[in-house]
Amino acid sequence: MTPRLTALRQNDTHRLISSKYSDNGASVLARLTADEKTLAAIFDLDHATNERLLAENERQPGIAREELLGPSPCFRIVNAAFTHAHPLGSRFNGPDRGAWYAAFELGAAQAEVAWHKSVELGEIGYFTDSMTYDSYLADFSAAFHDIRNDAGFAGCLDPNDYRKSQLLAETLVETGSAGIVYPSVRYPAGTCLACFRPGLVTHVRKHARYRFSWSGSPVPDIALETTY
Repeated sequence: MTPRLTALRQNDTHRLISSKYSDNGASVLARLTADEKTLAAIFDLDHATNERLLAENERQPGIAREELLGPSPCFRIVNAAFTHAHPLGSRFNGPDRGAWYAAFELGAAQAEVAWHKSVELGEIGYFTDSMTYDSYLADFSAAFHDIRNDAGFAGCLDPNDYRKSQLLAETLVETGSAGIVYPSVRYPAGTCLACFRPGLVTHVRKHARYRFSWSGSPVPDIALETTY
């Protein structure tokens, strides 16, 4: 089965990324030492194993260098989404090739991030943490495969099992699909998008920073810290 195609024009989609990966921030490696020679050696080691840099030099099999964005606003943030895939994959991608996940509603983007971080905290049984996420807006205009209101793909929306959704995504990527539009699993009435092609992620800009605070509960308090 192949999902129907929907001509989508959606501006101002939301993606939240941990602020430690901020496009304008200093590398976290700089915190390891103040010695310039030691830091240079650490950067050399990082560059030899950095998935984004490997892909940009045609040394990562999951994505070709020609697919990645060249110098442009936030291009490293976009490329990183495709080259730094989770070792187990995500809902609509495997471990070898990432995707740009975004939500039509800010609440949906926040709910997705909060759920995944809460799972991590639940694994150690310690729901106490505070961290910030930067919101990036992006615009899309393309034909996407659409599984909204399609019972045939209900298995791709399983809250905990990504096997069917990853298999569908693998098939669609091989056939040139732009990506998938789907209902948010963590935010009722929300809509999410998994874009498979870096070149379709357009007009990317940092919008705001939010602080997520867990104080003993798996549901965090979310507060706006600043806008850009």
